[in-house]
This record gives sequence, structure tokens and C-alpha cells, in this order.
Amino acid sequence: NASKVCRVLCYDATSWVVESFKPALAALNKDNALEIEMEFTTERLSPSSATFAAGYDAVCLFVNDDAGADALQTLSILGVHLICMRCAGFDRVDMKAAKAFGMTVARVPAYSPYAVAEMAITLLMSVNRKIIKASNRVKMANFTLDQGLMGVDIYGKTVAVMGTGKIGRILCNIIKGFGANLICFDVFESESVKAIGGTYVSKEECFRQADVLFLMMPLLPATRHTINEEILPQLKKGVILINTARGGLVDTKALLKGLRSGVIGGVGMDVYENEAEYFFQDWSAMTIQDTDLESLLGNPRVLLTAHQAFFTKEAVEKIVATTIDNIRDYSVKGLRGQAHPNNCIPVSK
Repeated sequence: NASKVCRVLCYDATSWVVESFKPALAALNKDNALEIEMEFTTERLSPSSATFAAGYDAVCLFVNDDAGADALQTLSILGVHLICMRCAGFDRVDMKAAKAFGMTVARVPAYSPYAVAEMAITLLMSVNRKIIKASNRVKMANFTLDQGLMGVDIYGKTVAVMGTGKIGRILCNIIKGFGANLICFDVFESESVKAIGGTYVSKEECFRQADVLFLMMPLLPATRHTINEEILPQLKKGVILINTARGGLVDTKALLKGLRSGVIGGVGMDVYENEAEYFFQDWSAMTIQDTDLESLLGNPRVLLTAHQAFFTKEAVEKIVATTIDNIRDYSVKGLRGQAHPNNCIPVSK
């Protein structure tokens, strides 16, 4: 019984991608219903690198691959009909073009919402209790305490969660454990959040009341630059802002202005609005041209990590397993387009 072979080219394959997929594929390929031959390239998908996929049935993409109409047209001509996103977001895929070329686009709808919520809390407490500064000082054998290391109790503070989807709801549960006063904003109010004592208020009330503000919403035209120059006067002086969602929710120039004026007391962010050019790459020996990014990196009240909130053992295992399932559903079960369980091409109206 000959197995079906699906040849997949994995773009933007950093070391963790290769190290995670290889053993999983070796185990799968012992099973004879499907053999997945996956090759890896560190190049990101673009109209020019799309030609690398000649001879492949599918491509596997990540958050910064450019799957615009030009790249998709090249892939389609080369006979690639399945696009596997090894992430939840698919804003870099031109869905109209994918549909027109008869492609199937499948994603990993959720890996570990706990990972992202827990990272948001990690950033909050690291910023609040000055952990980076404290660790650096102690490493230099400076064991003194001064005002520069002083934090605040989260107990009794007002914490706002803007966006109570799956990750936001998990975050709300953790915040209640601190004994904080929880307020939330979302167009869809969650009964489970209300049940644990969360109160839904307007966006403006979140800005006005919050000692700590978590951004947990998706990036949509309506949520882009939720933190902007106009809202700075509404914020409670010294607010701690945490963003593990999408960089575009924050206007970086406004954020820097808020930090300079002292309105924003500290920031923990795992995403940055212009991260695509820099994140997941080593720039340590090169000059960063982005002056806003430079300003963030040089600010002691900013803790920036490079889009690692999702990055736990459990989440990566889920990404790998779901991606393999997505290929199997397409190749073995013949589930195409909207019939694919993790399809992300919207149904036409």
C-alpha cells in the first residue's frame, strides 16, 4: 500500500521550526497513509522567493511571509495549491487571490492561549518590580535598594483588559487571583468574565480608571492605534501598558511621547508595529535604521521582547501537530477550500 507523498516547502524556517518539525515528521512518516517531505528555507515568502516552491505541493508560512497576489500567482503557476499557516494570523495572505487561484489556506486557529496570557503577566510584573534593572545590578555585585527599584502592589489596583477573547478571558482569571479590580472593554461581553467579577465599561473608562492596561484585541481597522496621541490626556498618570497582541494597536510615536511626559509609567510589549523587518532575525551586528525602535530599546521604562509570547513547549507542539493535521486533511481526506476544517478563506457574501 503505497503512501501518498506531499512535498512541502517551509519558508522563514528559523532553528526552532526545523528542530520542532523534523522529529514529528519522522514519526508521522512511519505511518503509511501519508508521507510529508518537508524542506526548509530561511528566506521569507515574497514575489521573488515564490519560485523556490517549484516542484512542491504546499508551502508552510509564518507571520512575516508576504503571501500577496503576486507571490500567490507564482505559487499557483508552479502547482502549489495548499498554504499552511503555522500561526493563527493570516493578514499577510491575499484571500481574494487565494480563492481566485483555487488555493486552500489552512491555519492553526489556537495554540496556547495560556502562553500569551501568562507572558502578559510576566511582562507586567517585570516592568512593575524592575526585574531587569534589579538583575543587572545584582550581577554587578550592587546589592543596594533605592527608589529606582520600587514597584507597587497589584492587589487593589484597577486593571483594564481591552479584548476578552480566549486569551483575554484567561488573563482575567489570572488578574482576579491578584485581588485586583477588573474592568474590561470588548464589543462582545463575556458572561464568564462577568461571573468572576469583571465589569464591562467603555474604552474611555478603561483609559481613565486603569492603573494597568492590557491590550488583548485583534488588529482591525477599528482597533488600529487604540493607543494614540488623542487618548494620552485621558490616561491615569503612571499607567503601566502591556501589549502581547498586535503591534499596530499602539502608535509608537504617541507611546514615546506618553513615556517622556510621565503619563505612561512603564511599558511591557512583545509586539511592535513595524516589527516585520526586524523580529525573528539577528540584528546585533547591524545598524537599526528605525528611530522609534531605537528609542524603545534605549528607554529603561520599556521592556520589549521579540514576539515570543506564544513560544512555549506546549504551543509549539500544537502548532506542529495542527499543521501536520492540516496537510493530512488536504492530502488524504481531500478537504479543500471552505471544506477544510481550518480554512481561513472567508465565505463570499
